[in-house]
Amino acid sequence: MFDWLFDSVGWLIAWIYSWSNDYSIAIGSMAVVVMAVITPLTLKSTRGMLEMQRLQPELRKLQIEHKGDRQGLNEAMMKLYQGHKVNPLASCLPLLAQMPVFILMFRLLTGLTYRPQPDAGFAPKNLAESSEMYQSLVGKSEMKSVGIDLAVQPIDVIRDDFARGLIYAGLVVGLALLYLVQQRMVASRSVSPTMSATQQKLMQYLPVAFAVFQVFLPTGLIVYYFVQALVRIGQQAYITKRFYGGDESIGRKAQAASAHAREISDADAKKPKKSEKSGKNEDFSSKRVTPPKNKPSTQARPSTPGASVPPKRPKPPQR
Repeated sequence: MFDWLFDSVGWLIAWIYSWSNDYSIAIGSMAVVVMAVITPLTLKSTRGMLEMQRLQPELRKLQIEHKGDRQGLNEAMMKLYQGHKVNPLASCLPLLAQMPVFILMFRLLTGLTYRPQPDAGFAPKNLAESSEMYQSLVGKSEMKSVGIDLAVQPIDVIRDDFARGLIYAGLVVGLALLYLVQQRMVASRSVSPTMSATQQKLMQYLPVAFAVFQVFLPTGLIVYYFVQALVRIGQQAYITKRFYGGDESIGRKAQAASAHAREISDADAKKPKKSEKSGKNEDFSSKRVTPPKNKPSTQARPSTPGASVPPKRPKPPQR
């Protein structure tokens, strides 16, 4: 159904290869093209996310005010968004766009070294048979670029020849370091009032785990993600300069609003909880109702309703 889309992207990578004659340059250039397409969406979503962060104190107050009233909270939040002309879904645009792009590039790059049978040569997919890239790959068993076979998986090379596999392992480690730098750039700017320190650390190291997973994928994909990570680091540096350049920038105001929202959350957490039925504080001191031992009780026993009280006997006259 979407073969025309894969063929179009295949034509583009074949055209880049026709003037570069290098697989790594062709794959890396595709990463640059993809990032150029996604960057406008990323900038738009970043501004939308910052606008949402500026509303966090008001949102937190609404959550406290409408605690237990989900419908009332949703209505109040929608009024707040409409009043400030903020779209809460704007920050999701890059995520929605990246998934189909990821599937597209994964299928394209793995299709370049497709083998009809395990011992057969390559039968590239989504490439015109008349293209130079197709002719350079068809029937071959390697996809060499700067001495590295882009068709193999790093884990297989490491198992067969550990010394040779160090080069492939170095690519994976370098990719993990790039992801870590990128995530720290993002984490240094954002402060979430609802996210704990553990959750923030987890969000930073998840991409690193994704990089380690690349040892089970073709090396050509590692080259693609490596170049993409480099472009993302430059993208994040531009975002920092554009949206966080001064004290009056939208990014700085969003950071201050996030810090204020956290203070509101902490203050609400320190308030004593109240009983739902009586509305009184749960923390109270109990009064002692039983008399201490070895002392006569001065408190009259409660009488049973309807029971008759025996009359007192008159005292005998004194002589």
